[in-house]
Amino acid sequence: MDELNIKELERIPIPEGLEERLSAKIDEWARPSKSPLKGDFKSSPFKGDRRGSWRALGLAASFILVCGIGLYLALSPSNKGSIDTYDDPEIACMEAQKALQLLATNLNKGMAQYEAVNVKGRQAEEILNKQLTKLK
Repeated sequence: MDELNIKELERIPIPEGLEERLSAKIDEWARPSKSPLKGDFKSSPFKGDRRGSWRALGLAASFILVCGIGLYLALSPSNKGSIDTYDDPEIACMEAQKALQLLATNLNKGMAQYEAVNVKGRQAEEILNKQLTKLK
């Protein structure tokens, strides 16, 4: 933006009553606020200190959270016992065995990978120890 031309600025019309409205707004901002969301600026040693309002908001949030949890627990359907997914115990046993077999297979794969990494780590450690003993 180029330098401001004072003559061009003087040509801009100023709305009627603008000065009074601005003065009133500045005076309103300068007055101390008693709202819980705004700090009491005159009683505070720091301008804009809002510790009291944050405490009030924290208490309100805690209250709402506790009430929400209480309502959820009160209105949720209670589990009156476990519900079996299989009517036939033999089928349930077979499905459980399948799940345990899958778990064992995946666990064995993971253990094999762990052993392979462990062997490589031991080899690297041996090489490092040899190099360090040569440096001494």
